[in-house]
Amino acid sequence: MFDLLATEPSLATELIERTSSSLRVQGIVQLSLAPVFLLAAIGAVLNVMNARLMWIVDGIDLLENAMHNGTAGIDAEQMPALRRRQDYAQNAVNLCTASALTICLIVSALFISAFIKPQIGTFVAICWIVTMALLFVGLLFFVLETRIATSSARDRRKLSRKILRQHQQTASSQSDNPDSEA
Repeated sequence: MFDLLATEPSLATELIERTSSSLRVQGIVQLSLAPVFLLAAIGAVLNVMNARLMWIVDGIDLLENAMHNGTAGIDAEQMPALRRRQDYAQNAVNLCTASALTICLIVSALFISAFIKPQIGTFVAICWIVTMALLFVGLLFFVLETRIATSSARDRRKLSRKILRQHQQTASSQSDNPDSEA
């Protein structure tokens, strides 16, 4: 890189001119503040989501052990609902993590824009829209998980029976159609 800069003084001069303006750098830092604050907020939400996910996984482990020992009783009926909660929580974590990564991409693109001539505003705008979509869907999964968590034990058993019926119907329709992929 240094050889390129030494042989091409106009390139080095141009890079220094484009990035030496403290007003330009200040503007880029100001532009990156909103995404960075959003990144901090997503980190806090991810902390809560991960704690819930770990609690769900621990609950599944305890219930599986109780089922294996024959001491689960009626609580065993809630396993499909717990698995659904685990899926929702995992999806929420994955999507919110992806939104945090796209925010990092946005901040990087903002700083890179100081070094390049092509305008990348469209790229940044698309990344921002993707970030908001990922965050929206991730929070939606989180809401679905908390709705199941706050329902009564009776409602969770009812949901579990519904999930089991759906799985049985899917399995029977796949066994009736040998050409379908499993």
